[in-house]
Amino acid sequence: MARIDFPEEVQLLVSHLKRLPGIGPKSAERIAVWLIGQDSDFSNDLARAIELSAEMVRACGVCGFFESSRGGCQLCADDQRDETLICVVEQPTDVLPLERTGAFRGSYHCLGGRIAPLDGISPEDLRIAPLMERVNGGAVKEIILGVGSDVEGEATANYLAEMLAEKCPDVEVTRLAQGLPAGGGLDHADELTLYRALDGRRRI
Repeated sequence: MARIDFPEEVQLLVSHLKRLPGIGPKSAERIAVWLIGQDSDFSNDLARAIELSAEMVRACGVCGFFESSRGGCQLCADDQRDETLICVVEQPTDVLPLERTGAFRGSYHCLGGRIAPLDGISPEDLRIAPLMERVNGGAVKEIILGVGSDVEGEATANYLAEMLAEKCPDVEVTRLAQGLPAGGGLDHADELTLYRALDGRRRI
């Protein structure tokens, strides 16, 4: 007896949905079936939104954040930001959590990834050259390294710190503090987290 499966059109939709980050086969099937159950107006609006985003949104050539061909880059257009202070992050999506804190009013620079030799990602694949161009402009006084704290993030931070120390010795290079999360106790922290919390302690 032949195995029953979704119609070919649904299988095609599922195959595309599985390519989205965080979406496995079962989730892709559930989303596909849900989409099919919606009216044609919703499907058309969704398809148009995806098409419009793909056509109109790209990475800003200066900072690497999202830039709309209609409205430009919101970060670069904000003249209230401190241009002497740049926070370097891995991806454009890393900007939003920092912005939501309301604690940082400097500029950003999105690398577009992190150094990961096992994945074939080298420093030349990242937006390091545009960062150096900004620093060499002379206005930057401090670079904050806001990359991840895993192995690849540490490798990226060390590479950038060494490069900046060599080529831009007058620019201060700092790293986002790491340690105990707010509301967390010592009994739930791993050794590396505790080490960084002790190393990064401050006077109160």
